[in-house]
Amino acid sequence: MIVLGYGLVALFFIGVVVVLERSHRGEGGFSEFAVAGRSFGSWFQTMAFLNTWLPGTMFIAFAGMSASAGVMGYYVISYSLIAVLLMFYMADRVYDWGHKLNLKTQSDFVGARYNSDTVRVIAAVIGVVSMFPWLVLGFQSLGLVFSYLSFGLVSPKMAVGIGIAVLAVRQIWTVRMGMRGIVISDMIQGTFAYGVGSVLALGFIVWLLSTGHGFDKLPAAFATLPGAGSDLGPYYYASIVATGALGSWCWPDIFVRLFTARSAQTVKNSAFKAAPLMFGFLALLLTASMLAASRPDVAAAPDNVWFLLAANAGPLVLSLAGICVLAATIGNINALTQAAGVHAAQDIFHVKGASDKRITRTARWTIVVTTALAVVGALATADQTSGLLLLALLAYQGIVQLAPSLYLGIFWRGATAAGAAAGMIVGVVVAGVLQVYYPVSIPELGGLTSGVVGVICNTAVLVGVSLMSRRCARERARVDGLFA
Repeated sequence: MIVLGYGLVALFFIGVVVVLERSHRGEGGFSEFAVAGRSFGSWFQTMAFLNTWLPGTMFIAFAGMSASAGVMGYYVISYSLIAVLLMFYMADRVYDWGHKLNLKTQSDFVGARYNSDTVRVIAAVIGVVSMFPWLVLGFQSLGLVFSYLSFGLVSPKMAVGIGIAVLAVRQIWTVRMGMRGIVISDMIQGTFAYGVGSVLALGFIVWLLSTGHGFDKLPAAFATLPGAGSDLGPYYYASIVATGALGSWCWPDIFVRLFTARSAQTVKNSAFKAAPLMFGFLALLLTASMLAASRPDVAAAPDNVWFLLAANAGPLVLSLAGICVLAATIGNINALTQAAGVHAAQDIFHVKGASDKRITRTARWTIVVTTALAVVGALATADQTSGLLLLALLAYQGIVQLAPSLYLGIFWRGATAAGAAAGMIVGVVVAGVLQVYYPVSIPELGGLTSGVVGVICNTAVLVGVSLMSRRCARERARVDGLFA
């Protein structure tokens, strides 16, 4: 059995590598490494967005939420569709500024908008730190894949080790090819993960309904959202949707996708294509997971619902299900490590004065170091296979503190560098302190999360300081020129 599971993984891996080698263009400058020369069309953009936005943990932590809490898990659809809507409305300004000013990262974009290296560095640090929990989640996902595809022959820690070894080999092409290699592999990985994944999820739904695991077998609580009197609080659901939506384009690895397109219209076209594909996949995955909650094995380990359902269909289906998670995970981890490397190199270590060659070299080494640190985190938590969604939500509380500076910077001329810097610092401090005391929600505030409270304080400070700041005529003219 293990030969089947690991053999199919090897075939998929080799297929991706062959395509990457055939598309390799040799060494390019830092612009090629960071944004692939701004050359991709809408279908590549669509799959690059999906393969970054929908990581392997969607099959695990988010599916597990539907299996343990019912319709509550569907919140990911709500904020994901809002993210696509934001993608459409941001496209013109973000692409035009990026192309005109030769911007390569999200923090580069924010720094250019405010004409401030301080803002640029703060944004980069928040982005890199907030991405780290998702890297750990990615390695956790790989661990589950290789554990299940070994059919009981490999322990969880050894499975994580195997996943690390596979990804270490895969990172060779991320380091060599940069963003071009990531976008091309996203097309292959995304098509398999969400195409085959949707077919499997639909099959699981049909099988569950035909074997007596219908909606009538689910607890009544599965059809309700937290309201007045609930432990989470009446505003908790709105908070996690708002955090997900606002934080969507704050992720550095997501934002940079806007720079790899060949035009702003390409970005808009990819938004139209991504919305139905995303909705269809998530609706099928979450529905299958929720229906499976009436099974005792799923109720005992909801985060494993995807693999438990696939195991009932035989080793071939389990292997295909595992490759879906592998494909989604590799795409996300590659994007995260590449974004961390480029942000750290250009926007933290070499803000001014370094050559492209030196920045590229630093970016590559940062990818290696970031991957190594994530490996340590994954090995330390290898036996933790439940409650992984909390780690994902924790990352959102930090990354969403970029939202006021990013969105107000795009849509409001009055936002200033002093306001943006002060707002981000206040937001991170408030969210961090509250997260320690209220890791899920804040009952005294009706269930608001730490990240939402941080964003409220962040926005208030940004607007207040910006209104009180005096801008010289030259700065006003510069900003007017961007918005013209």
